[in-house]
Amino acid sequence: MNPVDDLSAVLDSTGALVAGVSRWDAPTPCPEWTVRELVNHLVLGHRLFTAALSGAKGASLDPRSSDALGDDPVASYRDAVAGLLAAFQQPGALEQMVEVPAGTVPGIVAVHLRIVEELVHGWDLARATGQEAKFEDALVEREIAFSAAKLADLPPERSPFAPPVPVAEDAPPLDRLVALLGRSPS
Repeated sequence: MNPVDDLSAVLDSTGALVAGVSRWDAPTPCPEWTVRELVNHLVLGHRLFTAALSGAKGASLDPRSSDALGDDPVASYRDAVAGLLAAFQQPGALEQMVEVPAGTVPGIVAVHLRIVEELVHGWDLARATGQEAKFEDALVEREIAFSAAKLADLPPERSPFAPPVPVAEDAPPLDRLVALLGRSPS
């Protein structure tokens, strides 16, 4: 599979969750963020990666640093997604080195980082809003393999995630991914 196609599919699924939000001030599994702050974090992240792929320095990912959602969070999310996909679809985007919060990485790693971020926060959003996260199991399995390999490369002090939590081996792939990254699927 083309990882940019995977990113597009994940962004579409999370976009459906964003469009289904009825209560923007609802708490999320990320205790410091409401639904609005979580979606704002995703939009800021998409914009940062878009800027990085174009060689520019991005804005802070601190969701309290700026309101990227304005009066229409759904449209803001869609606009950020369109920019991100366009940036990853540029010739050479997956081969170039880009500076992102995780460090300087090849574009192919950057696209996987966005996929994982979107999967995990899509799960958070689904939990917070009572919706169902609809991500293809095979795609999630690919990102479990990517995450497990990349987590092993990170020094413990640089890990942006909590330690893995136990989960049944036969749990759904999305539950296994979020558990690998420190969230309790139960």
